Amino acid sequence: MEAQLHDSLVTLFESKLSTQMLLNLETCSRCGICTPACHAYASMPLAKYAPAYRAEVVRRIYKRYFTKQGRFMPVLGEAKDITDAALVELKEAAYSCTGCRRCMVYCPFGIDTQQIMSIAKLLLIGAQAEPETLSMLADMSVSKGENIDALKEGFLSGIKRLEDQVVEKWRSQGEHPIPTDVVGADVLYVALAGAHSIIPAAAVFNAAGEKWSLSFFEAVNFGAFVGDPTKTRLILDRIVNEAKRLKVKEVCICECGTAVRVAKQLKDAPFAVVGLTEMHARYLRQGRIKLRKLPGSYTYHDPCQIARNGGVYDEPRYILRHLVEDFREMSPDPKYNWCCGGGGGLVAMGEETLEFRMQSAKVKAEQMRGSKAEVVVTACENCHTQLSDLNRHYALGQRVVFLSSLVADALIP
Repeated sequence: MEAQLHDSLVTLFESKLSTQMLLNLETCSRCGICTPACHAYASMPLAKYAPAYRAEVVRRIYKRYFTKQGRFMPVLGEAKDITDAALVELKEAAYSCTGCRRCMVYCPFGIDTQQIMSIAKLLLIGAQAEPETLSMLADMSVSKGENIDALKEGFLSGIKRLEDQVVEKWRSQGEHPIPTDVVGADVLYVALAGAHSIIPAAAVFNAAGEKWSLSFFEAVNFGAFVGDPTKTRLILDRIVNEAKRLKVKEVCICECGTAVRVAKQLKDAPFAVVGLTEMHARYLRQGRIKLRKLPGSYTYHDPCQIARNGGVYDEPRYILRHLVEDFREMSPDPKYNWCCGGGGGLVAMGEETLEFRMQSAKVKAEQMRGSKAEVVVTACENCHTQLSDLNRHYALGQRVVFLSSLVADALIP
């Protein structure tokens, strides 16, 4: 490794050393309580998948450059230089971790492995060794924000073609079933690039009599997946600037766990941020929508970024109590629910990670089967993709659906 690159990576590492990060790096007692908490280790019991082992890959580099023992006697402290071989280890650690924070729930010190892995991802970016797919997708999102005027006409034409399907679910009271660019709207809805993310949400907004507007941008933040703070902020700023321009009261993020988590970290924004599941629960509580009960047996998978990392546990269950006759919990305590195995950018990398995702999430497939439910419900795009892949791979014979789709299908006039 060239000296200039080496020095720049050390500087990048140092930029992440906040008080909280130092606590994460210096506290681990190697007690091993976190080890069986990781779905990858539980499915494939190899030491490299233990959360503490992943963290140690980063921690040894920290010891080498930022502790006295590491600088003067690196061998004694198990310190490790930043080398090309170290980058390979960092990549395997960072991209075998989905950032679900299940290990953190079990850790007696509350060590945040996801935060430690953010150092690994930043070093990979600095060395231009991050996954090419994620970096390319992040660049495309940034570019769209810079060229939105050139894309608006095609976007609006596509939206127009979806309007009849919205009306089929709920006859719109307004002029446009899918309104866009509405100044003074109460809600700006940020969807994903797909009809499945727009049509059900539009139907429910219209049924609730909401004054809303559809964002021109997609919600997913590939900058967060790849671990690039600059791109994460640029992608988020597209939505922030649009919300400010339209003077909305709230920004509602679709069923995308990472997008919800990133948007909710905004500080001093002149609008509130809410996830679509929270919005639907609010409509039910306020009597703005009514739902018929759906037949069959249902279980719910808590997206880690929305539930364990965002605290949204009650709202989906409140909705499901109004929505289905037979609801079965997937785990006794949702806080300890297994991760789907597809977060942290793994699903976004597609076939490249498919084999690992299937093997590392075997315990999740067993949990799905153990529910004996006919339908698995979730509220996250990545989770839906991963659970659908697990359903096929392990021949579970279940149906995987979005919570918002169920709500739209069950609307009572």
